[in-house]
Amino acid sequence: MSTIPVMLIIWGVVAACFLALLAYRGQLTRYEEDQLFLGDQETNEQQEQNEIVRKVNKIAPVIRVLGFAAAAMTISIVGIFTYDAWQRLR
Repeated sequence: MSTIPVMLIIWGVVAACFLALLAYRGQLTRYEEDQLFLGDQETNEQQEQNEIVRKVNKIAPVIRVLGFAAAAMTISIVGIFTYDAWQRLR
């Protein structure tokens, strides 16, 4: 089995995970509101907003890593494909 199909399968899994996390983050931030809580009292809304921010901050590094991995794999797949095509044309 050549490297291109294997890399395309791995790229597909990485890209699917990346897109799923982006959709999850979008779903989380859908209900986030920009509010300024001036009082010292913790309100229910403030707790909900803090929980949303905590979840988004927790998945942010994973999204960055998967995005970088998908981009790097895309570049390497295109490079290998171009190199292979160049060798066949010679």
